[in-house]
Amino acid sequence: MPLGALYVDAIALLEAADVDVSPLRNGGRKLVFDAPDGTVFITTRPSDVPTYVEAGSADIGIVGRDVIIERRPDVYELLDLRFGECRMVYATAAGQDPTPEVIARLGVVRVATKYPRVAEAHFLATGRQVELVKVTGSVELGPLVGLADGIVDLVATGRTLRENGLVEREEIFHSSARLIANRVSHKLRAEDIDALIARLAQAVAAEST
Repeated sequence: MPLGALYVDAIALLEAADVDVSPLRNGGRKLVFDAPDGTVFITTRPSDVPTYVEAGSADIGIVGRDVIIERRPDVYELLDLRFGECRMVYATAAGQDPTPEVIARLGVVRVATKYPRVAEAHFLATGRQVELVKVTGSVELGPLVGLADGIVDLVATGRTLRENGLVEREEIFHSSARLIANRVSHKLRAEDIDALIARLAQAVAAEST
């Protein structure tokens, strides 16, 4: 289970799919929870969900597509859960886009990001050289203090960009929460996992109507 922005919606969807999530509702600072039906829930930050699933410490997990694309884990992506929707974008300071001029002058654009693989793949796919600056905090600071010409980051409403004088220049991809599974677990526990997928798919469809 991913802590943070996806957590509440993940609990709600599992509950709608008749999964007993009662231990998660008042768990305090615990990280592992045992449900009455024998299900064990592991809670961790989203970027670590694929690690636990790939290693087999968890059979299945819920994680954003952005993490899957950046981390490239060796797992099965089973279902689009259709919550936590957002966009991966390239953004720069408002006004004229500095990217063409910077590339013409220096041959490379400097980009601050938490998603170096995503950023590099996007710029190389569009024939542009990129110099990446890996940051872990407020990416929006990059263009404001001269650290970078632009940023690659995940946005939902775009409000944080606007409040910091940044604008979207290019959309890279859409992201939402996905159900992933360990490859071995998917074979050994196929019946259980397929039954859960069916219930989740039904719950997702009901939410969409």
